Amino acid sequence: MPWPTWQESGTAALVSALLVFLLRRFRPSRASMALIPAAWEFSFVAALYTLWRLARKLPIAHEDGALERARQIAVWQDRLFLPSEANIQRWVIERDWLAWFTSVYYATVHVPALIAFLIWMWVRHREHYHTWRTALAILTGFCLVVRFLRVAPPRFLPEYGFVDLSNRIGISVYGPVGSGISDQFAAMPSIHVAWAAIVSFGVFAVSPSRWRWVVLSHVFVTVWVVAATGHHWWADGIVAVAFLVVGLWMNRVGRQRRVGRLAWLSPDRPEPPAGAVDLAAVEGAAAR
Repeated sequence: MPWPTWQESGTAALVSALLVFLLRRFRPSRASMALIPAAWEFSFVAALYTLWRLARKLPIAHEDGALERARQIAVWQDRLFLPSEANIQRWVIERDWLAWFTSVYYATVHVPALIAFLIWMWVRHREHYHTWRTALAILTGFCLVVRFLRVAPPRFLPEYGFVDLSNRIGISVYGPVGSGISDQFAAMPSIHVAWAAIVSFGVFAVSPSRWRWVVLSHVFVTVWVVAATGHHWWADGIVAVAFLVVGLWMNRVGRQRRVGRLAWLSPDRPEPPAGAVDLAAVEGAAAR
């Protein structure tokens, strides 16, 4: 099933926002009080998705420097003694069932898992939802910016022993370069690993269930899958997880600053200690 286009997601965002506006015109009820925040959040997420799809329309389908950067990554990983993705591919190809599972996992799991995670977080852990949704937005924004630095995936370097495993199995999500759902020279960082990290670490952080250990494995399986299919380098996943850490940090700092400003502006804030300078009073006097 094809992904929604930017026109479809943009229309969904506008319709949902209009629904919020109309519901607020009527007397509040239990149903409307539950529907308004959900519809508003859906509108926001759909708008972010629209921006993400529009970003793919930017004229950066060229491959200038992509192959050379890929070769540099291969050299860099070898110097760090990281295992070769080509060796993993050969091991997977020798096992038909594993090759099929790896290709199917790459093609079908990352988007449904992310959608299920957002819905689950909204319904079961609303107090943590905005933290992880905001981190997701920041993380995806980083990925969109870095895609301007063209990097080819391993499957574009057959001289290193790489193959396009998904294409060999017959379930590739990519077509000719410049077509299909994804930009094939935007391997760095891996959006698959980025979104899998959001799902795995988000569930593990907020859920007390023993099943959180199973969900945590999703990010590690995804790292394996993107390497075994030849669609990404180890470095692509490492950078994606690093961006998630930065996104969570940025979100926490932003929330702390907002809380600090609200506390300072509150009429119930404590009086400054004797001898301290009341900056609010000074600013007010200056304004007069």
